[in-house]
Amino acid sequence: MTLTSKQRAYLKSLAAEMESVFQIGKGSVTPEVTTAITEAFNTHELVKVTVLKNCMDDVKEVAITVSERTRSDLVQVIGRKFVLYKPFKDEPKIILPKSKKGQ
Repeated sequence: MTLTSKQRAYLKSLAAEMESVFQIGKGSVTPEVTTAITEAFNTHELVKVTVLKNCMDDVKEVAITVSERTRSDLVQVIGRKFVLYKPFKDEPKIILPKSKKGQ
């Protein structure tokens, strides 16, 4: 799913108040980290992740890799944090603003 700028802005506003759920350290993106974040999407639609300073990988590359592996949308990368969004399949709790194409 591709997010519109309006939807992305809405998700950013929700994420601004959130605390990070995960931290990625010097091990970078391991299968365990990917599995843990995937499991977090069972209870959360929006997940904030912090990349610690001891991780030598580029934060944006880490965010893209995690997004691809968890099949989620990358909302934003800001500093050493990034936000991922994956709606619940049955009934999403976060209602996104409608895109103009869908109206």
